[in-house]
Amino acid sequence: MPPEVIVFITNYGYLAVFLLIFSQEIGIPNPVPNELVLIFCGYLTYQGILYLPFVILTATVADFIGTNILYTIFYFFGRYILEHKPRWLPISENTLTKLRNRISKGGLWTVFLGRLTPFIRGYTSVITGFLQIKPKLFLPIAIASALIWSSTCVIAGRMLGPYWSYAENKIGNIKFMILIAVLVILTIVTVKYFQNRSTIKDKSI
Repeated sequence: MPPEVIVFITNYGYLAVFLLIFSQEIGIPNPVPNELVLIFCGYLTYQGILYLPFVILTATVADFIGTNILYTIFYFFGRYILEHKPRWLPISENTLTKLRNRISKGGLWTVFLGRLTPFIRGYTSVITGFLQIKPKLFLPIAIASALIWSSTCVIAGRMLGPYWSYAENKIGNIKFMILIAVLVILTIVTVKYFQNRSTIKDKSI
């Protein structure tokens, strides 16, 4: 973790958490990924410097607002942006067609999974806006994924509290652990969903 980021978070607390998460969600690069910011904040809750529920709430709100700004921009102006896209936006009509087909097969669970996957979370919001997925469908996914993602990262950091010095040297493995934890959560949620759906169908027969 860069020293300047540590000082920024330590001095400004929840405001720093909000600004770091929000800025990266709207596409402004941070010195470190948001996942690592939240893991460090989880460690600070272990130290008693920050309060766990407030960190999760702040991160969830920042993520939700930021990703919805990104989604809204591409929802209303996606076609124009695609037709006049800058060089840094490598999204073609062919790519959109493939993504549209993938979402049509996987449904909203594909969007939900994308919003929980490190490194492609922001792109998922962009593509969702491009594909004109209605706000009434995207907003619940955005808030649920923001809460799960924030909670997972912060709690992971708190659990790593006693081992922080060692874990900091193994930060690449931490990213992998976060991804595994997210996939486990998604698997459980998916299984529960289809179990409930199957039960409802059985009752209706």
